[in-house]
Amino acid sequence: MNKKYIIKKNEEIQKLLEKSKKIINKYFIIYYAINKYDYNRYCISVSKKIGKAYIRNLYKRRIKDILMKNSFNNSCDYVIILRKSILDIDYKIINDELFKIMKGI
Repeated sequence: MNKKYIIKKNEEIQKLLEKSKKIINKYFIIYYAINKYDYNRYCISVSKKIGKAYIRNLYKRRIKDILMKNSFNNSCDYVIILRKSILDIDYKIINDELFKIMKGI
């Protein structure tokens, strides 16, 4: 994932969490708001409850891969928070669930 597609600044993330809409799923909590760019920007957050660092990084890489393979050009900023129940499912189901949510936005 290219650096321009990633939101890293804490101020931007906090503003998004306060002033955006959200969708809650069994596996994800997604906050989203329209941005001023021609592309989407993402922040992926994984809690320590999910597991050790290598497991958290594995799920971050999977989400980034899904987001880059499926192009959603809504010109939005997204904060994607993974929930602990994501450990019980495989890559295909994660792909289907995230695709269904992002298509609905």
